[in-house]
Amino acid sequence: MPAATASTLTALTANLLDVLAEARSTDAALRQVDLCRRLIAGDSVFSIQQNVTTARDPVDEIRLRRFYSSEAQRYPVNGAKRKTLTPWTECLFLQGRVFVGEGEEALARHFDDFEQMRPHGLQSVINVPLLQGNLCYATFNVFGTRPQWLPQEVLGIRLLALAAARWVPTAPGLAYRFNGVSLTAPMEA
Repeated sequence: MPAATASTLTALTANLLDVLAEARSTDAALRQVDLCRRLIAGDSVFSIQQNVTTARDPVDEIRLRRFYSSEAQRYPVNGAKRKTLTPWTECLFLQGRVFVGEGEEALARHFDDFEQMRPHGLQSVINVPLLQGNLCYATFNVFGTRPQWLPQEVLGIRLLALAAARWVPTAPGLAYRFNGVSLTAPMEA
């Protein structure tokens, strides 16, 4: 599939915003976002991980539950995982910044479940934090089979995340905290 161009991206985004205005359910809206993701990112896997961490959970730990999955057979909705304090969690959950990882080495370094991804040919990722103020209540994730992203693809995925954000609720009791965190260290992919 050819890479998305600026004019293609503009047309896709405008059309998606019109379609989402008419969506009557979360599932319908996210299916439309997913269709656009396929046009922008080609062969890729898309998920939204809802942050379900509460004050009762351990400090320096994030609990995530899959809210949406383009590959529900391999990565089922409601699948859960825990993330500890790493440069990746600092980037998304403390700094509220997008993470772009390119190449198998970057994925292996930042995702403890990379060995489960490897057989599916996943080599790159774009993680976009969905924010409510400074609180990251979910992550919008696209894992690609290509080793690198083009700038317009990263922009397109970021725009899709913004469009999808209104359809992803904040989990009840969401709260997380980290001890001894340096917020000045930049994230490395």
